[in-house]
Amino acid sequence: MEAFLVSTGIVALAEMGDKTQLLSLVLAARFRRPWPIILGILVSTVVNHGLAGALGAWITGALSPQLLRWLLGASFLAMAAWMLVPDKLDDEDSPAPARFGVFGTTVVAFFLAEMGDKTQIATVMLAARYDAWASVVAGTTLGMMLANTPVVLLGGRITRLVPMRVVHGVSAAIFVALGLLALLS
Repeated sequence: MEAFLVSTGIVALAEMGDKTQLLSLVLAARFRRPWPIILGILVSTVVNHGLAGALGAWITGALSPQLLRWLLGASFLAMAAWMLVPDKLDDEDSPAPARFGVFGTTVVAFFLAEMGDKTQIATVMLAARYDAWASVVAGTTLGMMLANTPVVLLGGRITRLVPMRVVHGVSAAIFVALGLLALLS
């Protein structure tokens, strides 16, 4: 349960102001069909984070506990620093033409935008830390949905309510705490 809750919270916070959240806003404004977008985000996240979680689970078995502890600690501290750098949507991450339909465009755009993104890397690290692949993937997927669904449904109103500096600061603090826990345990 701890792996699920921590994964949900970290990804929900990390996703605030992330390029995939901006992508949600772009897709919602472009297509104005929230349910295929939300379903596309869900499918893309399950596949992407499922693969990332599998990598994290593999790392747990492939590395010695001592090396894993140092790697995880350093990775969480690096994620804390990364959280303080706000994302912006690059031109290359903008939605593809609608030839795949709203759902297909969302799946492809989200999958590509998540490659190497904070939440994907966090999923790898959390799966390695907790050695609970399914709980981590379920949690990171829920966190992604908690952060992106309101953006799709409510658009820009949500992003104006929460100061991004606060969200990024809280996220960074959580990653620092996880990094220190990994290094000191």
